[in-house]
Amino acid sequence: MDEHPAAMTDTRGARSEHGAPDAPTAGALLIGGGETGDLIRAHDWAATPLGPLDRWPASLRAHVQTMLSSPVAMAILWGPTGVLLYNDLYAAVCGPRHPAALGANANDIWPEARDFNAAVIAAGLAGEPLSFHAQPLELWRYGVAEQVWMDLEYLPLRDDAGTPIGCLAIVFDITARVVAERDLALSREQYRFLDELGQAVADLHDADAVLRVTTERVGRHLGVANCAYADMDADEDGFSIRGDWHVPAMPSIVGHYRLADFGALAVERLGAGEPLIVNDVATELAPHEAATFQAIGIGATICMPLIKNGRLRALMAIHHQQPHEWSEAELSLIRQVTDRSWAHVERVASEANLRASEEQLRFALFAAEIGLWDVDEVNNTLFWQPAVRAMFGVSPDVPVTMDDFYGGVHPDDLPATAAAYAAAADPARRAIYDVEYRTVGKEDGVIRWVAAKGRGVFDDHRCLRVIGTAIDITARKRTEQALVELNHTLEQRVAAGLAERKLLADVVEHTTAIIFVADHNFRWLAINQAAIAAYQAVYGITPRVGDSMLDLLDHMPEERDRVRAAWARALDGEEYELQAAFGDPALGQRCFHLNFSTLRDPDGRLIGACQIAHDVTERIEEQQRLAEAEDQLRQAQKVEALGQLTGGVAHDFNNLLTPIIGSLDLLVRRGLGSDRERKLIGAALQSAERARTLVQRLLAFARRQPLQPTAIDVRALVAGMGDLVASTTGPQVQVAIEAPADLPPAHADTNQVEMALLNLAVNARDAMPAGGTLRITAAACHVDQPTPELGDLKPGDYVMISVADTGIGMDAETLARAIEPFFSTKGIGKGTGLGLSMVHGLARQLGGGIRIFSQPGLGTNVELWLPAAAAPAQPLAPDGKEAVIGPHRRGTALLVDDEEAVRHATAHMLEEAGFSVIEAASGTAALALLGQHPEVVVLVTDHLMPGMDGTQLARRARQMRADLPCLIVSGYADVEGVAPDLPRLTKPFRAQELIDALALVLTAPTS
Repeated sequence: MDEHPAAMTDTRGARSEHGAPDAPTAGALLIGGGETGDLIRAHDWAATPLGPLDRWPASLRAHVQTMLSSPVAMAILWGPTGVLLYNDLYAAVCGPRHPAALGANANDIWPEARDFNAAVIAAGLAGEPLSFHAQPLELWRYGVAEQVWMDLEYLPLRDDAGTPIGCLAIVFDITARVVAERDLALSREQYRFLDELGQAVADLHDADAVLRVTTERVGRHLGVANCAYADMDADEDGFSIRGDWHVPAMPSIVGHYRLADFGALAVERLGAGEPLIVNDVATELAPHEAATFQAIGIGATICMPLIKNGRLRALMAIHHQQPHEWSEAELSLIRQVTDRSWAHVERVASEANLRASEEQLRFALFAAEIGLWDVDEVNNTLFWQPAVRAMFGVSPDVPVTMDDFYGGVHPDDLPATAAAYAAAADPARRAIYDVEYRTVGKEDGVIRWVAAKGRGVFDDHRCLRVIGTAIDITARKRTEQALVELNHTLEQRVAAGLAERKLLADVVEHTTAIIFVADHNFRWLAINQAAIAAYQAVYGITPRVGDSMLDLLDHMPEERDRVRAAWARALDGEEYELQAAFGDPALGQRCFHLNFSTLRDPDGRLIGACQIAHDVTERIEEQQRLAEAEDQLRQAQKVEALGQLTGGVAHDFNNLLTPIIGSLDLLVRRGLGSDRERKLIGAALQSAERARTLVQRLLAFARRQPLQPTAIDVRALVAGMGDLVASTTGPQVQVAIEAPADLPPAHADTNQVEMALLNLAVNARDAMPAGGTLRITAAACHVDQPTPELGDLKPGDYVMISVADTGIGMDAETLARAIEPFFSTKGIGKGTGLGLSMVHGLARQLGGGIRIFSQPGLGTNVELWLPAAAAPAQPLAPDGKEAVIGPHRRGTALLVDDEEAVRHATAHMLEEAGFSVIEAASGTAALALLGQHPEVVVLVTDHLMPGMDGTQLARRARQMRADLPCLIVSGYADVEGVAPDLPRLTKPFRAQELIDALALVLTAPTS
């Protein structure tokens, strides 16, 4: 506050020259308000829609004064633009937006809440109050999104004429409270779950059952893909997953494993008794360690150890198939579940041991059926076995005396019992002690019946002991009492029996099971509601008790005979099960599981049969779908195995073809030999090139071909192939090409896509021997969900290229085998059968797919789906231009290849190009030579080599010489995923192809 007495006096006491008081200064119009109040009084309001402070309406000044005096956060939104005025507490809500917010429009200060503030201002101008409780808001006060919760009250403000002109905002920031309440709710939910889990396993007496219930409940509660438990081997490395719960999409991971296979981090953490927490297996672990998790479908995991007596005894874990950011709540829950679960396991084991001991004891007591008692009359002591103590309501370990005996006998039976004992202990009478009496439990107050027998042991003139047995006859006495009461309760028991029958009838009537009861004449004796509903659904008829099931089906003779045959077996006395479809075909038949049992009267005579049925239509359909899915999986596994074999064979062929093509190319370029010999060399080179194309197709089918995918202009590519396709298909085929101008780029390899389209065009030509139309079109497409007919294509944007012909088409059997490798309809010697297989393999390798539509006589349409590229398309390289290496870039080349023939052929090509060549047979040898020869200007290395591969060698070489250009030579696709940034050359190759690749490498800037 800035209120000085002198200032107040000057303001109030000043008078004009005419004797009237002067107008108060602007600062005196508002008082108090702390720092924000000072800012308001000092603000240049003349530059705002409100005008100078001393000219504000009295109503506005009054509202502002009220706001400044408020102990809670308040703000005024004045006028249609919501000019902001607020107090110190609201300034804290503004954060760094204060003091710029003062006098500014609300929408300019809070752009993220523009719609909300617009509604508030409109309500204020309409004179309507608004109230928001626990309103969630996302504010950007400190440069990032901040989630807050507010209690907001908006009251309309009026000007001096009573017209609504704005609103007063009362703000309570309750974020801390909401967060605390959410944390409390989460804690309560966790303890509720733990309590329910504890109750669920409390009555279980088997360790596997405890862990089975635990893993299922934890897995479902957390929404994970798998929850498992494991026992550690004695070496604390091997462990066996005894059981797991998993979602249907994830297979069971039950089995035996080694902890070391899951990586050093797992061994270190779990061995130290700490949980292993991995949010993303692929990025947080080394590749070979991640592979162990990925092999069993795990993308993220929490493994919780159980340490007992300093040893790792067991594990409990939760897994996700995909990466998952584990929360502290999930970690806390799995930690508590682990401790509690094994506590229950130990309880179950203890209970099992205890039950075994108790069972032995119960067997001994049951065999004896009696309790022994012994009274020492000389020493006045009493011995009772625990069974006798129980008859008197005394704990087994509590000492007893004769006072306990007399005090425990029911008062009504005590005189006769005491007299019988006295007679037995009397040396003169020596009577047999044989009595039945009631006891009143000393500790529990329960009344029991006991039958005791005994006799005294005497010397010449006195009783030494009285020994006997006791049997608890309470149950027998209750039975006797029940028999006595039986005659008095007959009417009540009859009523209870009728009620029981009604209860049973209600259960049968309302069960979901379909129940029919019929006599020997095929007439229904009983039908429940479920049976009536099912019969109406499949036959459109309402059955009633007394109807003949055969008469109702007279209009469907075949169905009537099937029903008669099914019931006849049961009515002949056979009890059996049957699963078959029944119903009117016009209404839709359903599949039922039928259980037939015989119906007999009290004398055992067969009087009918009962059918209990369940509709299993959906279950049968689901089983069929599962069988089809399993068959598709087996087929996919076969194709994958063939692809792996094909890829390996193709790789070896590439190594064989490299020196062959290189040598033949050299002979052709030098023009050696006679005309006949040159023709033979040319023919050999042409055959080698055909073999090279075949290998590329094999690699494409196997999805192992080396690709260099970039963003390609599909429209330009398709349009540019028009002449080539037309020349390939011949004059009888009319070629039409359509591609929209706004077609997005695709992520693909230009050369491979051109080869795929050319293969499809050739197939289309061969399918139109008499001529026709070949139409190539391209379009942008979007996939919302996985598409099975496209090989489970992932959701996203794609570019679809269609190659359609008007040829002979394919029947269903041929279409089903169209993409099989080496399958061809062209006849022997007219095709390899790899065309469509190559296109399919290329599409799958690029993350796309193919789809084929065909009908005999109508033609075929093959769709090639390629993923859309995020980057702009790269321009297509001009054809026919050979790259040139500047003389200053030539020098010494380090050549590395473990295949001697390939290495010698490549070295010869390099020497012809003007390079000096140093050869090495391995990556290790190459690194040694690189250190000895600083004059090396380029590294040319094979990719797949024993020990260190080509990409690893290139990385190591770049560490030694950062500016060293490197070229990777490979006939296999592994390099694609390992080193996409390194230039590559595909085997086999000619000399010019090697020179072109080196030109790009040597002229490109190095990093």
